[in-house]
Amino acid sequence: MQKIKNIAIIAHVDHGKTTLIDAALQQLGVFRENEKVDERVMDSNDLERERGITIFSKNASIYYEDYKINIVDTPGHADFGGEVQRIMKMVDCVLLLVDAFEGPMPQTKYVLKKSLELGLSPIVVINKIDRPNCRPKEVLEMVFDLFIELNANDHQLDFPVIYASGRDGIAKYELDEESDNLKPLFETIIKHVPDSAGFLDKPLQMLISAIEYDNYLGKIGTGKINNGSVSQGEEIVLLKRDGERLLYRISKIFQYVGLKKQEVKKAFAGDIVSLAGMEMVDVGETVADKNHPYPLPLIEIDAPTLAMKFRVNDSPFAGREGRYLTSRKILERLQRELQSNVSLKLEETGSADEFIIKGRGELQLSILIENMRREGYEFQVSKPKVIYRELNGKRTEPIELVMVDTDNDYVGTVIEMLCLRKGEMLDMVQGTDGYSRLEFKVPARGLIGFRNEFLTSTRGTGIINHSFYEYEFYKGDIAQKKRGALIAMENGTATGYSLNSFSPRGTMFIEPGTEVYEGMIIGEHTRDNDLVLNIVRGKKLTNMRAAGSDDNINLATPRKFSLEQALEYIEDDELLEITPHNMRFRKMVLKGIERQKNRKFED
Repeated sequence: MQKIKNIAIIAHVDHGKTTLIDAALQQLGVFRENEKVDERVMDSNDLERERGITIFSKNASIYYEDYKINIVDTPGHADFGGEVQRIMKMVDCVLLLVDAFEGPMPQTKYVLKKSLELGLSPIVVINKIDRPNCRPKEVLEMVFDLFIELNANDHQLDFPVIYASGRDGIAKYELDEESDNLKPLFETIIKHVPDSAGFLDKPLQMLISAIEYDNYLGKIGTGKINNGSVSQGEEIVLLKRDGERLLYRISKIFQYVGLKKQEVKKAFAGDIVSLAGMEMVDVGETVADKNHPYPLPLIEIDAPTLAMKFRVNDSPFAGREGRYLTSRKILERLQRELQSNVSLKLEETGSADEFIIKGRGELQLSILIENMRREGYEFQVSKPKVIYRELNGKRTEPIELVMVDTDNDYVGTVIEMLCLRKGEMLDMVQGTDGYSRLEFKVPARGLIGFRNEFLTSTRGTGIINHSFYEYEFYKGDIAQKKRGALIAMENGTATGYSLNSFSPRGTMFIEPGTEVYEGMIIGEHTRDNDLVLNIVRGKKLTNMRAAGSDDNINLATPRKFSLEQALEYIEDDELLEITPHNMRFRKMVLKGIERQKNRKFED
């Protein structure tokens, strides 16, 4: 029987994890010599390629000597922690990748904590040793300190270390060694990763850790076979979370060979495989022998920390661009997302046109929104809000661990900004390159809308990373800077003449020729109150001319937002309209008279 090693690779965003996997696949002959291979081949999703980050966990396998090594690539951002948590029970070891210059980051800490709690022993890879000004020895000490902080046991503290450059495809046991390949990394995996455990003579048990959908085969569940074996055509029992037992016949079995699935007739304990033929399968459920239906422990996923409302688009421009507009279509799409994304929760409200989605962070929610708009959905979303909990009769709130790298000139500004948001500084280290690293604990609600202000205040030189830390008692009210909006008065097309006339009133978000509707937000007011403008008014034409009156209008470039920036920007009484081709800010109540009535009622 094939000897198997199952490993997961964990790292912070942009620490070179996917590039290292590319090099490993190349050197072990996964690709043909004449085969065209894209960079970051494991980032197969369009959004992953565009953003340069891993969002979804994926599987691959390589063969080295007599061993099959199953590799699970995991996301590096804490918002996708659910992707990491659900696959940890498939593997027997983790490869912890750390940048030789940056050192451990908040996301590294979060994912490592989860793997240590499961008793997994890591292999530490100090990557990017080819990077200028790298400090691998100092970073290794930081990693060791992190292990101690996370209460690693003696066996976990005795971790092997490899120095590597994923870009150059080399790995070393010591920094001063010569190397032209990744052989030291493969040898370390074979030596230190335990053989995948499992008992062939026991009844079948397999925990489903990932779900995908095929147009011909239907749902496909992927996981590690803990015990026994499974054959094509065999009848099995699917043990649901609620205790229900469903009888199915396995139609196809797939193993990973390189990056591709290969159909097999039978699979054995210890291997990671995909099974087709189970229509109602979901993540965290057990596939078992029909005569001995014993469930495995469920996958525990951390609870969501942010909530956002998804609503049917009711703006005057509704239905112009999207294919899927109705509440039924939106609900079906959200329910389909829950089948594979275990860290999301869906709640229906009293309204048939509004749903609440709870997730782990703004990035996770924005990825869902972006995928939906690309699929042709049209809808509206509200401002994200943190989820509070009760503990001993007191309100608690989610706290984020924040790490900031900024120019020394802006250290005081950053400290002041985060302290105003109830942040608590944990550490400050001054670097040798004119930059300092600050570490804070900050309430999650204090970080909503903070990134734009942070980048402006640090003149674009600051880098901020954060991940969920824990729930703590409510920190008190946070003073919010009120922002006024420039609002369109009526439906029509914005004119250059009007935009030029109102440019002293604030920063515009639109260009001449943009179609607008009453209640649509077209800019940010210089003051803290909302201002309604007739932005569709054109210049009166007469026969009289004056020198200079017809000169070309020079308008400032309108301010553009990414999806994450837009979600941070909107206020409680505003919505973000999402269509396949546009994003528009708008007031919840479009009619100006009704907004005035509401304000009077609130006063």
